[in-house]
Amino acid sequence: MIPFLDLAKVNAQYQQELKNACSRVIDTGWYIMGKELEAFETEFADYCGVKFAIGVANGLDALTLTLRAWKELGKLKAGDEVIVPANTYIASILAITENDLVPVLVEPNIDTYNLCPTIVEKAITRKTKAILPVHLYGLISPMPELIKLADEYNLLVLEDCAQSHGAKINGKKCGSWGDAAGFSFYPGKNLGALGDAGAITTNDENLARAIKALRNYGSHEKYKNIYQGVNSRLDEIQAAMLRVKLSYLDIETDQRRVLANKYKNEIVNAKIRLPSWNNDEEHAFHLFVILCDERDELQKYLEDNEIQSLIHYPVAPHKQQAYEKFNSLSLPVTENIQNCILSLPISSLLSVDQANHIIKVINDF
Repeated sequence: MIPFLDLAKVNAQYQQELKNACSRVIDTGWYIMGKELEAFETEFADYCGVKFAIGVANGLDALTLTLRAWKELGKLKAGDEVIVPANTYIASILAITENDLVPVLVEPNIDTYNLCPTIVEKAITRKTKAILPVHLYGLISPMPELIKLADEYNLLVLEDCAQSHGAKINGKKCGSWGDAAGFSFYPGKNLGALGDAGAITTNDENLARAIKALRNYGSHEKYKNIYQGVNSRLDEIQAAMLRVKLSYLDIETDQRRVLANKYKNEIVNAKIRLPSWNNDEEHAFHLFVILCDERDELQKYLEDNEIQSLIHYPVAPHKQQAYEKFNSLSLPVTENIQNCILSLPISSLLSVDQANHIIKVINDF
Protein backbone atom coordinates (compact mmCIF):
# COMPACT_ATOMS: atom_id res chain seq x y z
CA MET A 1 0.00 0.00 0.00
CA ILE A 2 1.25 3.49 -0.86
CA PRO A 3 0.33 5.42 2.30
CA PHE A 4 -1.20 8.87 2.09
CA LEU A 5 1.42 10.12 4.54
CA ASP A 6 3.91 8.17 6.68
CA LEU A 7 4.76 10.61 9.49
CA ALA A 8 7.06 8.19 11.28
CA LYS A 9 9.12 7.86 8.10
CA VAL A 10 9.12 11.62 7.53
CA ASN A 11 10.47 12.34 11.01
CA ALA A 12 12.88 9.40 10.95
CA GLN A 13 14.99 11.37 8.46
CA TYR A 14 15.78 13.88 11.21
CA GLN A 15 15.54 11.53 14.18
CA GLN A 16 18.94 12.21 15.71
CA GLU A 17 18.64 15.98 15.27
CA LEU A 18 15.18 15.91 16.85
CA LYS A 19 16.42 13.84 19.78
CA ASN A 20 19.35 16.20 20.25
CA ALA A 21 17.00 19.18 20.23
CA CYS A 22 14.76 17.52 22.79
CA SER A 23 17.73 16.65 25.02
CA ARG A 24 18.98 20.23 24.75
CA VAL A 25 15.70 21.51 26.14
CA ILE A 26 15.49 18.89 28.89
CA ASP A 27 19.00 19.76 30.04
CA THR A 28 18.20 23.46 30.39
CA GLY A 29 15.39 22.91 32.90
CA TRP A 30 13.42 25.71 31.15
CA TYR A 31 10.36 24.43 29.28
CA ILE A 32 8.04 27.41 28.64
CA MET A 33 8.79 30.80 27.03
CA GLY A 34 12.54 30.30 26.81
CA LYS A 35 15.43 30.62 24.39
CA GLU A 36 14.20 27.94 21.94
CA LEU A 37 10.91 29.77 21.41
CA GLU A 38 12.72 33.09 21.05
CA ALA A 39 15.11 31.58 18.49
CA PHE A 40 12.34 29.89 16.51
CA GLU A 41 10.28 33.09 16.41
CA THR A 42 13.28 34.98 15.02
CA GLU A 43 14.10 32.27 12.47
CA PHE A 44 10.52 31.83 11.30
CA ALA A 45 9.99 35.59 10.98
CA ASP A 46 13.14 35.76 8.85
CA TYR A 47 11.95 32.80 6.77
CA CYS A 48 8.58 34.46 6.06
CA GLY A 49 10.11 37.89 5.47
CA VAL A 50 8.37 39.71 8.34
CA LYS A 51 9.43 41.55 11.47
CA PHE A 52 7.59 39.42 14.02
CA ALA A 53 6.55 35.81 14.61
CA ILE A 54 4.70 34.87 17.79
CA GLY A 55 4.51 31.20 18.74
CA VAL A 56 1.16 29.94 20.05
CA ALA A 57 -0.39 26.59 20.95
CA ASN A 58 -1.95 25.75 17.57
CA GLY A 59 -3.18 27.11 14.25
CA LEU A 60 -6.73 27.82 15.44
CA ASP A 61 -5.38 29.94 18.28
CA ALA A 62 -3.18 31.79 15.78
CA LEU A 63 -6.26 32.99 13.90
CA THR A 64 -8.43 33.49 16.98
CA LEU A 65 -5.87 35.51 18.91
CA THR A 66 -5.12 37.77 15.94
CA LEU A 67 -8.78 38.69 15.55
CA ARG A 68 -9.06 39.10 19.32
CA ALA A 69 -6.03 41.40 19.36
CA TRP A 70 -7.56 43.57 16.64
CA LYS A 71 -10.66 43.89 18.82
CA GLU A 72 -8.55 44.89 21.82
CA LEU A 73 -6.76 47.45 19.66
CA GLY A 74 -10.08 48.90 18.43
CA LYS A 75 -9.70 47.76 14.82
CA LEU A 76 -12.62 45.31 15.01
CA LYS A 77 -15.78 45.08 17.09
CA ALA A 78 -18.46 42.46 17.65
CA GLY A 79 -20.75 42.14 14.64
CA ASP A 80 -18.16 43.14 12.06
CA GLU A 81 -18.10 40.98 8.92
CA VAL A 82 -15.14 38.89 7.80
CA ILE A 83 -15.11 37.47 4.25
CA VAL A 84 -13.86 33.88 4.15
CA PRO A 85 -13.97 31.06 1.56
CA ALA A 86 -16.91 28.73 2.15
CA ASN A 87 -14.89 25.59 1.32
CA THR A 88 -12.23 26.07 3.99
CA TYR A 89 -11.58 23.81 6.98
CA ILE A 90 -13.89 24.74 9.84
CA ALA A 91 -11.08 26.28 11.94
CA SER A 92 -11.11 29.40 9.74
CA ILE A 93 -14.79 29.92 10.61
CA LEU A 94 -14.40 29.03 14.29
CA ALA A 95 -11.82 31.79 14.77
CA ILE A 96 -14.30 34.34 13.41
CA THR A 97 -17.34 33.29 15.42
CA GLU A 98 -15.29 32.83 18.61
CA ASN A 99 -14.68 36.59 18.45
CA ASP A 100 -18.36 37.47 17.93
CA LEU A 101 -17.60 38.44 14.35
CA VAL A 102 -19.76 37.45 11.37
CA PRO A 103 -18.31 35.08 8.74
CA VAL A 104 -19.42 35.92 5.21
CA LEU A 105 -19.01 32.67 3.29
CA VAL A 106 -18.15 33.16 -0.38
CA GLU A 107 -17.68 30.65 -3.16
CA PRO A 108 -14.12 29.81 -4.28
CA ASN A 109 -12.59 29.65 -7.71
CA ILE A 110 -13.14 25.98 -8.54
CA ASP A 111 -9.82 25.79 -10.44
CA THR A 112 -7.71 26.94 -7.48
CA TYR A 113 -10.03 26.26 -4.48
CA ASN A 114 -9.15 29.76 -3.24
CA LEU A 115 -10.87 33.14 -3.06
CA CYS A 116 -11.81 34.89 -6.29
CA PRO A 117 -11.27 38.69 -6.01
CA THR A 118 -14.34 39.43 -8.17
CA ILE A 119 -16.61 37.40 -5.89
CA VAL A 120 -14.98 38.91 -2.80
CA GLU A 121 -15.66 42.46 -4.01
CA LYS A 122 -19.33 41.64 -4.57
CA ALA A 123 -19.58 40.43 -0.97
CA ILE A 124 -18.20 43.62 0.60
CA THR A 125 -20.74 45.66 2.59
CA ARG A 126 -20.47 48.59 4.97
CA LYS A 127 -20.06 46.03 7.79
CA THR A 128 -17.11 44.28 6.14
CA LYS A 129 -13.91 44.92 8.06
CA ALA A 130 -11.61 42.06 7.12
CA ILE A 131 -10.78 39.42 4.51
CA LEU A 132 -9.51 36.02 5.60
CA PRO A 133 -7.92 34.35 2.55
CA VAL A 134 -7.13 30.68 3.11
CA HIS A 135 -4.22 29.28 1.12
CA LEU A 136 -6.05 25.99 0.89
CA TYR A 137 -4.13 22.78 0.20
CA GLY A 138 -0.94 24.86 0.01
CA LEU A 139 -2.02 26.86 -3.06
CA ILE A 140 -1.43 30.51 -2.27
CA SER A 141 -4.41 32.82 -2.84
CA PRO A 142 -4.32 35.68 -5.40
CA MET A 143 -2.79 38.04 -2.86
CA PRO A 144 -1.86 41.02 -5.07
CA GLU A 145 -5.49 41.37 -6.16
CA LEU A 146 -6.85 40.80 -2.65
CA ILE A 147 -4.46 43.32 -1.11
CA LYS A 148 -5.51 45.86 -3.73
CA LEU A 149 -9.15 45.29 -2.76
CA ALA A 150 -8.34 45.57 0.93
CA ASP A 151 -6.54 48.86 0.38
CA GLU A 152 -9.43 50.21 -1.67
CA TYR A 153 -12.05 49.34 0.95
CA ASN A 154 -9.84 49.85 4.03
CA LEU A 155 -10.05 46.22 5.15
CA LEU A 156 -7.75 44.15 7.33
CA VAL A 157 -6.24 41.00 5.80
CA LEU A 158 -5.57 37.91 7.89
CA GLU A 159 -3.93 35.10 5.92
CA ASP A 160 -4.74 31.53 6.93
CA CYS A 161 -1.39 29.87 6.18
CA ALA A 162 -2.12 26.62 8.00
CA GLN A 163 -1.34 24.57 4.87
CA SER A 164 0.96 26.84 2.89
CA HIS A 165 4.35 27.20 4.61
CA GLY A 166 6.80 28.52 2.03
CA ALA A 167 4.28 29.22 -0.75
CA LYS A 168 4.96 32.45 -2.61
CA ILE A 169 4.05 34.73 -5.50
CA ASN A 170 6.89 36.44 -7.34
CA GLY A 171 9.21 35.53 -4.47
CA LYS A 172 7.03 37.04 -1.72
CA LYS A 173 6.03 34.38 0.78
CA CYS A 174 2.66 33.74 2.33
CA GLY A 175 2.50 35.19 5.80
CA SER A 176 4.02 38.47 4.59
CA TRP A 177 1.20 39.71 2.34
CA GLY A 178 -1.54 40.60 4.80
CA ASP A 179 -1.67 42.59 8.02
CA ALA A 180 -1.11 39.30 9.84
CA ALA A 181 -1.13 35.56 9.21
CA GLY A 182 -1.85 32.41 11.20
CA PHE A 183 0.19 29.22 10.78
CA SER A 184 -0.41 25.70 12.01
CA PHE A 185 2.42 23.27 12.76
CA TYR A 186 0.14 20.28 13.29
CA PRO A 187 2.28 17.14 12.77
CA GLY A 188 0.96 16.41 9.27
CA LYS A 189 1.69 19.89 7.92
CA ASN A 190 4.64 20.62 5.64
CA LEU A 191 6.37 22.19 8.64
CA GLY A 192 5.04 19.91 11.34
CA ALA A 193 5.83 19.74 15.04
CA LEU A 194 5.60 16.53 17.04
CA GLY A 195 2.41 17.79 18.64
CA ASP A 196 0.17 20.82 18.33
CA ALA A 197 1.83 24.16 17.62
CA GLY A 198 1.16 27.40 15.75
CA ALA A 199 2.41 30.91 15.07
CA ILE A 200 1.32 34.37 13.96
CA THR A 201 3.39 36.56 11.63
CA THR A 202 3.07 40.31 11.19
CA ASN A 203 4.97 43.54 10.58
CA ASP A 204 2.75 45.41 13.05
CA GLU A 205 4.62 45.94 16.33
CA ASN A 206 1.50 46.95 18.28
CA LEU A 207 -0.34 43.84 17.10
CA ALA A 208 2.61 41.61 17.98
CA ARG A 209 2.80 43.11 21.47
CA ALA A 210 -0.92 42.58 22.05
CA ILE A 211 -0.79 38.95 20.87
CA LYS A 212 2.23 38.20 23.05
CA ALA A 213 0.21 39.35 26.05
CA LEU A 214 -3.01 37.59 25.04
CA ARG A 215 -1.26 34.22 24.60
CA ASN A 216 0.16 34.53 28.13
CA TYR A 217 -2.93 35.17 30.28
CA GLY A 218 -3.10 38.74 29.01
CA SER A 219 0.21 39.56 30.65
CA HIS A 220 3.25 41.45 29.41
CA GLU A 221 4.84 41.23 32.83
CA LYS A 222 4.38 38.43 35.36
CA TYR A 223 1.36 38.95 37.60
CA LYS A 224 0.34 42.10 35.72
CA ASN A 225 -2.53 41.46 33.29
CA ILE A 226 -3.68 44.09 30.82
CA TYR A 227 -6.11 41.79 28.96
CA GLN A 228 -8.36 38.87 29.86
CA GLY A 229 -6.03 36.55 28.01
CA VAL A 230 -5.61 32.82 27.51
CA ASN A 231 -2.87 30.22 27.87
CA SER A 232 -1.66 29.56 24.32
CA ARG A 233 2.11 29.26 24.38
CA LEU A 234 4.32 27.34 21.98
CA ASP A 235 6.42 25.22 24.34
CA GLU A 236 10.20 24.93 24.25
CA ILE A 237 10.41 21.33 23.04
CA GLN A 238 8.09 21.93 20.08
CA ALA A 239 9.96 25.13 19.23
CA ALA A 240 13.23 23.20 19.25
CA MET A 241 11.75 20.48 17.01
CA LEU A 242 10.45 23.11 14.58
CA ARG A 243 13.87 24.75 14.39
CA VAL A 244 15.29 21.44 13.16
CA LYS A 245 12.58 20.90 10.56
CA LEU A 246 12.51 24.51 9.35
CA SER A 247 16.02 24.07 7.97
CA TYR A 248 14.71 21.33 5.63
CA LEU A 249 11.42 22.96 4.64
CA ASP A 250 12.52 24.45 1.31
CA ILE A 251 14.11 21.17 0.19
CA GLU A 252 10.94 19.23 0.99
CA THR A 253 8.74 21.87 -0.66
CA ASP A 254 10.78 21.68 -3.87
CA GLN A 255 10.24 17.92 -3.89
CA ARG A 256 6.49 18.45 -3.49
CA ARG A 257 6.51 20.89 -6.43
CA VAL A 258 8.21 18.34 -8.66
CA LEU A 259 5.55 15.76 -7.81
CA ALA A 260 2.69 18.23 -8.25
CA ASN A 261 3.91 19.20 -11.71
CA LYS A 262 4.29 15.53 -12.60
CA TYR A 263 0.67 14.89 -11.57
CA LYS A 264 -0.51 17.96 -13.46
CA ASN A 265 1.34 17.02 -16.65
CA GLU A 266 0.78 13.27 -16.69
CA ILE A 267 -2.73 12.68 -15.34
CA VAL A 268 -4.79 12.74 -18.53
CA ASN A 269 -8.02 10.97 -17.61
CA ALA A 270 -10.96 13.07 -18.87
CA LYS A 271 -12.93 12.18 -15.73
CA ILE A 272 -10.39 13.99 -13.57
CA ARG A 273 -10.30 17.75 -13.02
CA LEU A 274 -6.90 19.04 -11.91
CA PRO A 275 -6.04 22.23 -10.02
CA SER A 276 -4.43 25.04 -12.00
CA TRP A 277 -1.79 27.63 -11.19
CA ASN A 278 0.22 30.39 -12.84
CA ASN A 279 3.94 30.61 -13.52
CA ASP A 280 4.45 33.39 -10.97
CA GLU A 281 2.99 31.20 -8.20
CA GLU A 282 5.18 28.77 -6.26
CA HIS A 283 2.80 26.68 -4.18
CA ALA A 284 3.59 24.52 -1.17
CA PHE A 285 1.33 21.59 -2.20
CA HIS A 286 0.49 20.44 1.30
CA LEU A 287 -2.14 18.39 -0.54
CA PHE A 288 -2.70 17.57 -4.19
CA VAL A 289 -6.44 17.48 -4.73
CA ILE A 290 -8.43 16.45 -7.77
CA LEU A 291 -12.13 16.54 -8.62
CA CYS A 292 -14.04 13.56 -9.93
CA ASP A 293 -17.81 13.13 -10.28
CA GLU A 294 -17.28 9.45 -9.46
CA ARG A 295 -15.15 10.25 -6.43
CA ASP A 296 -16.26 7.37 -4.19
CA GLU A 297 -15.77 4.82 -6.95
CA LEU A 298 -12.36 6.30 -7.74
CA GLN A 299 -11.29 6.16 -4.10
CA LYS A 300 -12.33 2.50 -3.85
CA TYR A 301 -10.49 1.77 -7.12
CA LEU A 302 -7.33 3.41 -5.77
CA GLU A 303 -7.59 1.40 -2.57
CA ASP A 304 -7.97 -1.81 -4.59
CA ASN A 305 -4.74 -0.82 -6.35
CA GLU A 306 -2.84 -0.28 -3.08
CA ILE A 307 -3.11 3.54 -3.03
CA GLN A 308 -4.44 5.37 0.02
CA SER A 309 -6.34 8.62 -0.60
CA LEU A 310 -8.26 10.97 1.69
CA ILE A 311 -11.07 13.53 1.39
CA HIS A 312 -10.39 17.14 2.40
CA TYR A 313 -13.16 17.85 3.32
CA PRO A 314 -16.27 15.64 3.17
CA VAL A 315 -18.57 18.16 4.90
CA ALA A 316 -18.38 21.91 4.26
CA PRO A 317 -18.57 24.25 7.29
CA HIS A 318 -22.01 25.60 6.33
CA LYS A 319 -23.38 22.03 6.42
CA GLN A 320 -22.02 21.22 9.88
CA GLN A 321 -24.32 20.86 12.89
CA ALA A 322 -22.17 23.42 14.72
CA TYR A 323 -23.30 26.05 12.19
CA GLU A 324 -26.93 25.12 11.85
CA LYS A 325 -27.84 28.73 11.10
CA PHE A 326 -25.86 28.42 7.83
CA ASN A 327 -27.32 25.04 6.80
CA SER A 328 -29.82 26.60 4.41
CA LEU A 329 -27.19 28.57 2.47
CA SER A 330 -26.94 27.67 -1.20
CA LEU A 331 -23.25 27.37 -2.13
CA PRO A 332 -23.23 25.05 -5.16
CA VAL A 333 -19.53 25.39 -6.03
CA THR A 334 -18.48 24.56 -2.47
CA GLU A 335 -20.95 21.69 -2.30
CA ASN A 336 -19.73 20.31 -5.61
CA ILE A 337 -16.16 20.39 -4.32
CA GLN A 338 -17.28 18.68 -1.13
CA ASN A 339 -18.85 15.85 -3.13
CA CYS A 340 -16.11 15.41 -5.73
CA ILE A 341 -12.78 16.19 -4.10
CA LEU A 342 -10.06 13.63 -3.44
CA SER A 343 -6.52 14.07 -2.12
CA LEU A 344 -3.70 12.01 -3.62
CA PRO A 345 -0.49 11.04 -1.81
CA ILE A 346 2.15 13.75 -2.05
CA SER A 347 5.17 14.14 0.20
CA SER A 348 8.93 14.53 0.01
CA LEU A 349 9.24 10.76 0.46
CA LEU A 350 6.96 9.70 -2.39
CA SER A 351 9.19 8.03 -4.97
CA VAL A 352 9.02 8.50 -8.73
CA ASP A 353 8.00 4.86 -9.11
CA GLN A 354 5.16 5.34 -6.65
CA ALA A 355 4.04 8.51 -8.43
CA ASN A 356 4.13 6.70 -11.77
CA HIS A 357 1.98 3.91 -10.34
CA ILE A 358 -0.57 6.43 -9.00
CA ILE A 359 -0.72 8.23 -12.35
CA LYS A 360 -1.14 5.00 -14.32
CA VAL A 361 -3.91 3.75 -12.03
CA ILE A 362 -5.79 7.06 -12.29
CA ASN A 363 -5.39 7.21 -16.07
CA ASP A 364 -6.76 3.68 -16.31
CA PHE A 365 -9.86 4.51 -14.23
